[in-house]
Amino acid sequence: MESWGFDWKRKGKTVVKEATCITEMSVMMACWKQNDFSEVACAKEIQAFCDCAAKAEAERRAKANVDGVTQTGFLTPKQATKLLQRYPNKIHNT
Repeated sequence: MESWGFDWKRKGKTVVKEATCITEMSVMMACWKQNDFSEVACAKEIQAFCDCAAKAEAERRAKANVDGVTQTGFLTPKQATKLLQRYPNKIHNT
């Protein structure tokens, strides 16, 4: 499985995000083009792309569960609530 990188700037550093299933998508689109966009003729290529996408999504979710942070670097609402409950605001009386 090949991937290509996207470059974003974050606090002066370049962060590379990888796209997945590019090879499978390219093969599927080439098949469609060669077969006049027939889904029946390209069923094998379509299934390969769908399998790759499902595997990539499962890996992303598993990594998010292990890391405790989503792929974008943000907390899920449940994680944010848990942290806010752990560290409540203190009210200062003046």
